[in-house]
Amino acid sequence: MTWLRRASVALALLLPGFAAAEVSPADCPPGLPAGTTCLRGRDANGAWLLLARPANWHGGLVTHIFGGPRMAPPARDTTDEDLIRYQEFLAEGWAWASTSRRREGFGLRRAGEDTLAATRAAEAAFGRPRLSVLHGQSWGGAVAARAIETLNEPDAEGRRPWQAALLTSAVLAGPTRAYDMRVDLRAAFQAVCGTHPAPEEPQYPVTLGLARGQVMEREALMARYLACTGADLAPEARTPAQRQALGDLVAASRITEWAIPGHLAWATTVFADIAWRMMEGRSAFGNAGVRYSGTSDDAAFNARVPRITPDPDARAKLARDGDPTGAIAIPVLTLHGIADSTVFVEHAAAYRATLEAAGTAHLLAQVFVDDGEHNKLSAALYPAALAALADWAETRRRPTPGEVRGRCEALRSRYAGECRVLSGYTPPSWESRVNPR
Repeated sequence: MTWLRRASVALALLLPGFAAAEVSPADCPPGLPAGTTCLRGRDANGAWLLLARPANWHGGLVTHIFGGPRMAPPARDTTDEDLIRYQEFLAEGWAWASTSRRREGFGLRRAGEDTLAATRAAEAAFGRPRLSVLHGQSWGGAVAARAIETLNEPDAEGRRPWQAALLTSAVLAGPTRAYDMRVDLRAAFQAVCGTHPAPEEPQYPVTLGLARGQVMEREALMARYLACTGADLAPEARTPAQRQALGDLVAASRITEWAIPGHLAWATTVFADIAWRMMEGRSAFGNAGVRYSGTSDDAAFNARVPRITPDPDARAKLARDGDPTGAIAIPVLTLHGIADSTVFVEHAAAYRATLEAAGTAHLLAQVFVDDGEHNKLSAALYPAALAALADWAETRRRPTPGEVRGRCEALRSRYAGECRVLSGYTPPSWESRVNPR
């Protein structure tokens, strides 16, 4: 029986004790390396699986976790764009596994379980890989960081599901801290603009994202933002009130002006998902003790800004779901652009501090890039970082940023982009970038 035919049977038959998954040969996303073979199907919880094996497969497997969290319901093609975006892994001989996850929205532990199911499905379809690496991008990095602590126990033969982890542009401060700047943005927006919620709408603590049952399209939210700030106008065309409003939002949240719309949208939809689908309407976030500075009138701003105290049970539940503890047993390499305004580079500093406190920082290598992109840095960096990580997992010799840069330069003839890796860079502390609580 060929591996393609074998993959079309129930994978639980090949992995006793693991929930059934069904995959079969299927179409690949467009533009992948020639000779790539794809499998699609669903796991026992209904999540869509996408598996891919390149013609030059060397036995390595990458299980990818996408970011977000996305709010669109899972679909057959949910992870197609991710495989296209990171097809350099395939070109370098790595097989691929990804999952749509069983449902949209937050929940890092649940997302980790779905990811493990994708890894097991790939093992059953392709055979046990020589090396299994977990790749978490953006919020997917938060999922990966928690998964390698809670779902990576060795089997009877001493082999773990993942032998290494690559975390790119990753959310690593833990969800009880990672969204503090968005809490500050929502509080500042209400203090300055007063339209989210508007006076005639049901009122709620802004850390709940939206009132129960309410839905707000991004266009409607952006209309409120633009009316308040004039951010779509040239600076000279804005009213004095709009210029002041935008300046106060930037100062209070410490978010770059151009990045505010995205953070405001996430502080609406993601906060609502957490509050109403995980916390029974309780707030896991707060700003009760924050002192805001740099606004047009700090005293007046601090007097009128909404103050929210987090519910202790909700906060503890969120911590259990996603805050890293540092209890890792495999090599981890992080890759981050230092000017990333979506996920601040200070997340990497927070993660290092967590691992140092846990005594596991020797298992961490960090690579920083002179770049502000979030979704995709230079294409050559990803296979370079993955190759360095794979060597580390197999030889126990931790790579340096200079080695990753050298690997990247060697790949530039095949992949676009520059290799602006910074040797010796140390990111500022988390507390230096986000208003302290």
